[in-house]
Amino acid sequence: MKKVPVITIDGPSGSGKGTLGRALAKELGWHFLDSGALYRLVALAALERGIPLDDEPALARLARELDVRFDVDSDAVWLDGRPVGDRLRTEEVGNAASKVAALPGVREALLDRQRAFRRPPGLVADGRDMGTVVFPDADLKFFVTASVEERARRRVEQLRQKGIEADFEAIAREIAERDRRDRERPVAPLRPAEDAILIDTTGRSIGESLAAMRPHLAQLPAST
Repeated sequence: MKKVPVITIDGPSGSGKGTLGRALAKELGWHFLDSGALYRLVALAALERGIPLDDEPALARLARELDVRFDVDSDAVWLDGRPVGDRLRTEEVGNAASKVAALPGVREALLDRQRAFRRPPGLVADGRDMGTVVFPDADLKFFVTASVEERARRRVEQLRQKGIEADFEAIAREIAERDRRDRERPVAPLRPAEDAILIDTTGRSIGESLAAMRPHLAQLPAST
C-alpha cells in the first residue's frame, strides 16, 4: 500500500509554525495536526482536575482517555464535549504543557493518537518532534524558528488584541525558559531533524514565510 505523504513543521512556541501549517494544509487540501494542542489539552485537563503535573502515571492515563475533537475549518478545539476557547492558549496552560510534554509516559500515550491523523490525501503535522520521532519518514520536513524577542513581541500583540495587558520582559523570560526546558528534556527534545529545512520567520509576514516554503514542495511525490 502506498504511504500517505506527510509534511512536518517543527519549532519552538511562537515561531509561527501553527499558522504556517494550517495555511499549507488548506492550500494543499490536506489534513492538519496541531500536536501541541494535544499536550495543552492534557495540561488543561490536569489543571482542571487537580492532577499534579509530575504525576506521570495519572497524566499518561489522562492522555490515553482524553475526549478531544478538532474542527479544522473553524480552528475550534473541544475537550469533554465542550469548546475550550482561548484558555488553551494561555501562558499558564502553555507552561504546564511544556512540563507535561517532558514525561515519557505522556508522550508514549499520545504517539499512536498523533500517527492516526495520517490519512489520505496527506497530512501537515506541526509540533516539536514531528520530523524526529512521530513521522521520521515524512516526505518533507521544516524547522520554523524566530528570535525570542520576535516571539515575545507577537505574543504581547496577541494578548493586547484581546484586551489583556502583558509585560514584554516577563513574556520573553517565559519563552526562553520554555525553550530551554524543551531543548533539554531527555525524551524527544526540541531539535531540527537532520534533513529539515530551516525557515526563520523573524521579521517576516506569514505570506513571506509561506513563499519561502513553497519552492520546497517540489520534493513531494508527483502524484500528490
